[in-house]
Amino acid sequence: MSYTADTLQLLAPDGQRVASDATEQYLPYVDALGDDQLREFHRVMSVMRRFDVEAGNLQRQGQLALWVPSIGQEAAQAGSGFAAKAQDHLFPAYREHTVGYIRGLDPVRIIAMLRGQTHGGWVPEETGNFHLYTLVIGSQALHATGYAMGVAFDGKVGTGDPDVDTAVMVYFGDGATSQGDVNEAYVFAQSYQTPQVFFLQNNHWAISVPVRVQSRTPLYLRPRGFGIESVQIDGNDVLASYAVTAANLDAARSGAGPRFIEALTYRIGAHTTSDDPSKYRDEEQFRYWQERDPISRFETYLRAQGEGDAFFASVAEEAEDVAADARARTLALEPPAAASMFAHVYSEAHPVMDAQREWLAQYEASFEGEA
Repeated sequence: MSYTADTLQLLAPDGQRVASDATEQYLPYVDALGDDQLREFHRVMSVMRRFDVEAGNLQRQGQLALWVPSIGQEAAQAGSGFAAKAQDHLFPAYREHTVGYIRGLDPVRIIAMLRGQTHGGWVPEETGNFHLYTLVIGSQALHATGYAMGVAFDGKVGTGDPDVDTAVMVYFGDGATSQGDVNEAYVFAQSYQTPQVFFLQNNHWAISVPVRVQSRTPLYLRPRGFGIESVQIDGNDVLASYAVTAANLDAARSGAGPRFIEALTYRIGAHTTSDDPSKYRDEEQFRYWQERDPISRFETYLRAQGEGDAFFASVAEEAEDVAADARARTLALEPPAAASMFAHVYSEAHPVMDAQREWLAQYEASFEGEA
């Protein structure tokens, strides 16, 4: 599957700006970007790709049981992540490493979570309202919708105060659109007119099942059957991802109800490190999307705007530093204390947890002195 006649694009695969009647409403968002913000788009995408590669290497070397790569999807994530405001809440699936990084998440926390060393990985209030990864496919759509209902009930929508009005954005993949949870979320979102954006990263594969098998209808058309406005964008175009997401988040915060964005992108790597995409992937389609790489596309654009070698060299150096730091800190991670399994089960102290913690302590103490 490639782009369609309805795919919105602001930056062509050759790095040239494009415009049409359909994109006119989004141009002010791009025109308002300064040079520093454009550089930040490139920096974040490049740094996180290098981290992604390093995390995959660490998994291959036995440092974690599983890694979920997001190589190729950096523009969809960077653009949408930067479009969100500080008060917005973002609900990821399990591949949104770049979004988490933008919101202040230390990426090594993702590694620790996938090593099974933390309870969920992080506290959303400490990571810019970036919520926990969800490995149960599609369930985060209901979590986000319920949270968005709460935001509306709290009166934080349509006030006209840009520091108060809040939106919720949920990320999921094309495979999740076949789950009942996602479709039920559409029903509740539309019924309650939640301040919410559904952000679909269509990377063309639900593990080994291609989109053409999952759906005979373009995925951006499905939400319209629930009464939700939708749009399809070039997910490898960071400018389109930013501008379209910003516009739809603004609409959600204003009280216009839920919106849906389908970002057409491609999963360059495996579904996870337990997957072998060479068993099922079409090489011609793979090359098609490689030629539309989001980072090289944006670099071409920046160079055309006058950005020089020094900037790109500094970004490459920073990416190597981040990767080296992630490796060093991963190797330094120590197993958590066994008693930590009893923490955070309940929001307050609980007698059952206290009793189990005490039993474990006594059990471990019974082995003291044994060889």
